[in-house]
Amino acid sequence: MPDARGRDRGAPGGPIRTAQRQCALCTFPDKAQAAAEFARVLKPGGRLGITDVTADTACLPPELRGLTARIADARQLDEYAEILAAARLRTFTTERHAEAMLRMIDQIHARLSLLRITAPDRLTDAGVDLDAAPAVLDAARAAVTDGVLRYALLTAVKSPGQSGDLPPGT
Repeated sequence: MPDARGRDRGAPGGPIRTAQRQCALCTFPDKAQAAAEFARVLKPGGRLGITDVTADTACLPPELRGLTARIADARQLDEYAEILAAARLRTFTTERHAEAMLRMIDQIHARLSLLRITAPDRLTDAGVDLDAAPAVLDAARAAVTDGVLRYALLTAVKSPGQSGDLPPGT
Protein backbone atom coordinates (compact mmCIF):
# COMPACT_ATOMS: atom_id res chain seq x y z
CA MET A 1 0.00 0.00 0.00
CA PRO A 2 1.25 3.51 -0.65
CA ASP A 3 2.62 5.49 2.27
CA ALA A 4 1.93 9.21 2.76
CA ARG A 5 4.13 10.03 -0.24
CA GLY A 6 2.60 7.39 -2.49
CA ARG A 7 5.61 5.07 -2.22
CA ASP A 8 5.49 1.30 -1.85
CA ARG A 9 4.91 0.08 1.71
CA GLY A 10 4.28 -3.47 0.66
CA ALA A 11 1.36 -5.70 1.53
CA PRO A 12 1.77 -8.20 4.34
CA GLY A 13 1.03 -11.75 3.24
CA GLY A 14 0.56 -11.09 -0.47
CA PRO A 15 -2.13 -9.41 -2.56
CA ILE A 16 -5.18 -8.12 -0.70
CA ARG A 17 -8.91 -8.18 -1.52
CA THR A 18 -9.82 -4.69 -0.36
CA ALA A 19 -8.10 -1.43 0.42
CA GLN A 20 -9.44 1.89 1.60
CA ARG A 21 -7.85 5.29 2.04
CA GLN A 22 -9.18 8.59 3.29
CA CYS A 23 -7.88 11.83 1.77
CA ALA A 24 -5.41 9.79 -0.21
CA LEU A 25 -4.83 10.98 -3.75
CA CYS A 26 -4.98 14.68 -2.93
CA THR A 27 -1.95 14.33 -0.63
CA PHE A 28 0.24 12.12 -2.85
CA PRO A 29 2.72 14.13 -4.93
CA ASP A 30 2.77 11.40 -7.61
CA LYS A 31 -0.85 10.35 -7.92
CA ALA A 32 -0.20 7.94 -10.80
CA GLN A 33 2.45 6.11 -8.76
CA ALA A 34 0.08 5.88 -5.78
CA ALA A 35 -2.69 4.46 -8.00
CA ALA A 36 -0.22 1.94 -9.46
CA GLU A 37 0.68 0.86 -5.92
CA PHE A 38 -2.99 0.34 -5.08
CA ALA A 39 -3.37 -1.83 -8.19
CA ARG A 40 -0.17 -3.73 -7.46
CA VAL A 41 -1.24 -4.86 -3.98
CA LEU A 42 -4.84 -5.75 -4.91
CA LYS A 43 -5.83 -9.23 -6.00
CA PRO A 44 -7.62 -9.54 -9.35
CA GLY A 45 -11.20 -8.49 -8.61
CA GLY A 46 -9.97 -6.64 -5.51
CA ARG A 47 -11.70 -3.42 -4.55
CA LEU A 48 -10.45 0.00 -3.58
CA GLY A 49 -12.41 2.66 -1.72
CA ILE A 50 -11.14 6.23 -1.54
CA THR A 51 -12.67 9.28 0.07
CA ASP A 52 -10.96 12.45 -1.00
CA VAL A 53 -11.11 16.18 -1.41
CA THR A 54 -11.97 17.20 -4.97
CA ALA A 55 -11.47 20.68 -6.33
CA ASP A 56 -11.63 22.82 -9.40
CA THR A 57 -8.30 24.43 -8.47
CA ALA A 58 -8.55 27.07 -11.20
CA CYS A 59 -11.66 28.45 -9.46
CA LEU A 60 -10.44 28.30 -5.85
CA PRO A 61 -10.72 31.62 -4.02
CA PRO A 62 -7.36 33.30 -3.25
CA GLU A 63 -7.69 32.48 0.46
CA LEU A 64 -7.50 28.76 -0.35
CA ARG A 65 -4.85 28.64 -3.08
CA GLY A 66 -1.70 26.96 -1.84
CA LEU A 67 -3.24 26.63 1.62
CA THR A 68 -2.54 22.92 2.08
CA ALA A 69 -1.60 19.99 -0.08
CA ARG A 70 -5.10 18.59 0.38
CA ILE A 71 -6.70 21.51 -1.38
CA ALA A 72 -3.92 22.86 -3.57
CA ASP A 73 -3.22 19.51 -5.24
CA ALA A 74 -6.76 18.12 -5.18
CA ARG A 75 -8.23 17.19 -8.55
CA GLN A 76 -11.70 16.95 -9.99
CA LEU A 77 -13.56 13.66 -9.52
CA ASP A 78 -13.30 12.61 -13.16
CA GLU A 79 -9.54 13.20 -13.10
CA TYR A 80 -9.16 10.90 -10.09
CA ALA A 81 -11.13 8.26 -12.02
CA GLU A 82 -8.78 8.69 -15.01
CA ILE A 83 -5.72 8.29 -12.76
CA LEU A 84 -7.16 5.06 -11.36
CA ALA A 85 -8.07 3.81 -14.86
CA ALA A 86 -4.49 4.35 -16.04
CA ALA A 87 -3.46 2.01 -13.20
CA ARG A 88 -5.99 -0.60 -14.40
CA LEU A 89 -8.53 0.18 -11.68
CA ARG A 90 -12.06 0.65 -13.01
CA THR A 91 -14.10 3.17 -11.05
CA PHE A 92 -17.63 1.84 -10.62
CA THR A 93 -19.07 4.21 -8.02
CA THR A 94 -18.62 7.89 -7.32
CA GLU A 95 -20.54 9.86 -4.73
CA ARG A 96 -20.26 13.52 -3.87
CA HIS A 97 -20.60 14.47 -0.22
CA ALA A 98 -20.62 18.26 0.11
CA GLU A 99 -22.40 17.96 3.46
CA ALA A 100 -19.37 16.09 4.88
CA MET A 101 -17.08 18.94 3.80
CA LEU A 102 -19.42 21.52 5.35
CA ARG A 103 -19.46 19.53 8.63
CA MET A 104 -15.68 19.44 8.57
CA ILE A 105 -15.52 23.22 8.16
CA ASP A 106 -17.96 23.65 11.05
CA GLN A 107 -15.84 21.36 13.23
CA ILE A 108 -12.67 23.28 12.42
CA HIS A 109 -14.43 26.54 13.25
CA ALA A 110 -15.69 25.16 16.58
CA ARG A 111 -12.28 23.78 17.53
CA LEU A 112 -10.50 27.01 16.65
CA SER A 113 -13.05 28.98 18.69
CA LEU A 114 -12.48 26.73 21.70
CA LEU A 115 -8.70 26.85 21.33
CA ARG A 116 -8.80 30.64 20.93
CA ILE A 117 -10.29 30.73 24.45
CA THR A 118 -8.41 27.88 26.11
CA ALA A 119 -5.00 27.74 24.42
CA PRO A 120 -4.29 30.77 22.21
CA ASP A 121 -0.53 30.47 22.75
CA ARG A 122 -0.54 26.90 21.42
CA LEU A 123 -2.31 28.03 18.25
CA THR A 124 0.18 30.86 17.79
CA ASP A 125 3.09 28.47 18.39
CA ALA A 126 1.62 26.13 15.76
CA GLY A 127 1.54 28.97 13.24
CA VAL A 128 -2.24 29.38 13.16
CA ASP A 129 -3.18 32.93 12.20
CA LEU A 130 -6.26 33.47 14.32
CA ASP A 131 -7.09 36.70 12.51
CA ALA A 132 -7.02 35.04 9.06
CA ALA A 133 -8.80 31.81 10.03
CA PRO A 134 -12.40 33.12 9.82
CA ALA A 135 -11.87 34.44 6.28
CA VAL A 136 -10.29 31.16 5.19
CA LEU A 137 -13.17 29.14 6.66
CA ASP A 138 -15.72 31.47 5.03
CA ALA A 139 -13.92 31.07 1.69
CA ALA A 140 -13.92 27.28 2.11
CA ARG A 141 -17.66 27.26 2.90
CA ALA A 142 -18.37 29.42 -0.18
CA ALA A 143 -16.20 27.15 -2.36
CA VAL A 144 -18.14 24.09 -1.18
CA THR A 145 -21.48 25.84 -1.71
CA ASP A 146 -20.38 26.88 -5.22
CA GLY A 147 -19.24 23.32 -6.07
CA VAL A 148 -15.58 24.33 -6.41
CA LEU A 149 -14.44 22.33 -3.37
CA ARG A 150 -15.99 18.95 -2.55
CA TYR A 151 -15.54 15.67 -0.75
CA ALA A 152 -16.17 12.47 -2.64
CA LEU A 153 -16.12 8.69 -2.47
CA LEU A 154 -14.72 6.60 -5.32
CA THR A 155 -14.83 2.84 -5.43
CA ALA A 156 -12.83 0.91 -8.00
CA VAL A 157 -12.09 -2.68 -8.89
CA LYS A 158 -9.01 -4.34 -10.32
CA SER A 159 -9.98 -6.33 -13.42
CA PRO A 160 -10.56 -10.00 -12.54
CA GLY A 161 -8.43 -11.08 -15.48
CA GLN A 162 -5.32 -9.23 -14.28
CA SER A 163 -2.62 -11.15 -12.51
CA GLY A 164 -1.74 -10.23 -8.94
CA ASP A 165 1.28 -7.95 -9.41
CA LEU A 166 2.88 -7.67 -5.99
CA PRO A 167 6.71 -7.94 -5.92
CA PRO A 168 8.63 -4.59 -5.47
CA GLY A 169 8.92 -4.49 -1.67
CA THR A 170 6.00 -6.94 -1.35
